[in-house]
Amino acid sequence: MIKLSSGPIEPGALFDAFRRSAANAGAVAAFVGVVRGEGEEGVTALELDHAPQLTLREIERAADEARRRWPIIDMAIVHRVGRVGVGEPVVFVATAAEHRRAAFQSCDFLVDFLKTDAPFWKKEIGRSGERWIEPTAKDYADRDRWR
Repeated sequence: MIKLSSGPIEPGALFDAFRRSAANAGAVAAFVGVVRGEGEEGVTALELDHAPQLTLREIERAADEARRRWPIIDMAIVHRVGRVGVGEPVVFVATAAEHRRAAFQSCDFLVDFLKTDAPFWKKEIGRSGERWIEPTAKDYADRDRWR
């Protein structure tokens, strides 16, 4: 399942449903990304814009790459779009495999892709105004492990 959502993400419910759908898996790895409030700007929200067809196509491409690299039984990717407040989940990724290493690595790979290469335009909103943000050098280094 790959889904872009303008409404809240409920990680517990998503995880439970995913675990049930991947009942034959020996391992499930999951990641929940949450909007951080940090810095002098006093971030209060993150706004994510996207081109729906392009964004879905690119996430599906990354999912296909994960399936080629690891023996994944199932996966779920749910990403928020629009305005997301500090402390709210912005992304849920889960992968299921027969063994833990494939589940961990495929989940990590997908999260790195979403952080650096998925076509989202991200803007932090805070007390001192708004600013567009880009992935950091560390984000790109994490992604480059997979190349």
